[in-house]
Amino acid sequence: MRTLAGYVTRWLRVATGLALGTATAVVELLCLIVGGLALLPVLAWPRGRATVLRLLTATAHTLGGLERKRLDRFLGVRLPGAQADGAALRHLAARWPLGLLGGVVLVCAAYGLGLGTFGFYGWLITEIDHPWLVAVGSLAGFFLLFLSVQGALGVVSLEGRLARHLLGPSQAHALEARIAQLASSRAEVMDVVHDERRRIERDLHDGVQQRLVALGMLLGRARRLRARDPERADELLRQAHEESRRALTELREVAWRVYPTVLDEAGLRAALESVAERSPLPVGLTYTVEGPLPRAAETVAYFVVSEAVTNVVKHAGATRIDVHVVLTEGELSVRVTDDGGGGADASGSGLGGLASRTAALDGRFAVDSPAGGPTVVRAVLPCA
Repeated sequence: MRTLAGYVTRWLRVATGLALGTATAVVELLCLIVGGLALLPVLAWPRGRATVLRLLTATAHTLGGLERKRLDRFLGVRLPGAQADGAALRHLAARWPLGLLGGVVLVCAAYGLGLGTFGFYGWLITEIDHPWLVAVGSLAGFFLLFLSVQGALGVVSLEGRLARHLLGPSQAHALEARIAQLASSRAEVMDVVHDERRRIERDLHDGVQQRLVALGMLLGRARRLRARDPERADELLRQAHEESRRALTELREVAWRVYPTVLDEAGLRAALESVAERSPLPVGLTYTVEGPLPRAAETVAYFVVSEAVTNVVKHAGATRIDVHVVLTEGELSVRVTDDGGGGADASGSGLGGLASRTAALDGRFAVDSPAGGPTVVRAVLPCA
């Protein structure tokens, strides 16, 4: 459930996106005017016309790239694939009225907010002789603010539709890209499964199996010495008992890495707390999730945290790890940060496997690990 701070943050982000959209709309209108004026003298000259159109198209492509970033960052509109030059030019010509409309809506919202709250601060700056007029004006201001909010939602929706229609891929291209993505993610998941099987086999062979062999040898020696040297036999039995405890511990570790039962029994938070408790480094856990999560998302989030913490302990030389798990707007965001030396290889088997797991759920995975640190591993999983 979204908090008041979450709503305020969202609307500030939307307002910032619309304000930037108004600024880019002015730039787009100026580019169209300048481009149209430049085309008039060269309409009958093919080479000159082509030069002007090429410059105008390049400008439209640059502005279209900025629009894609603005829509993604502030309005939550993600456009997969690259844009075509012709589509960028059409978007440049069609979007500027919508951008200016967004600016008008913001001005109306600001005026409505100021008018609606005038009763709270107006007495500080002027003498109020007719309070009832101020009350009526406040009601009118809040009504204007309400209409402006609805208008902002409409502008955001129209911005998204226009961008998807002109800057996004066609339906056929989108389907082809989706099929290719599913085929690729399926192959990557199969590779991850095979790697996990090989790792489990290696852990069992090099760890548990070797301890069981040592345990059998100790028991055999104790059995042979039982009659001749009881004290030595008792010592061997004590060693065998310790070896059995170590074998059981390693077997539990292998089973835990395969799939933690606590994830099914107590949920993701308890599983992550277990990861933090088992880590030799201090792990700070921030878990902001209300309500149940899809089982697949919980599983991937757990393995992202578990593998990232394991990599930090083995390779990063860090002194502390921070884990943040937050559910916002239907997406589960997982972030693991350490204060180590950085330089993590995102294409390695461990992090590469996490990227494949995340891609299998249509999620996003990123690793930021500059030399000298810190290293930040992020995964965003859809939970709608």
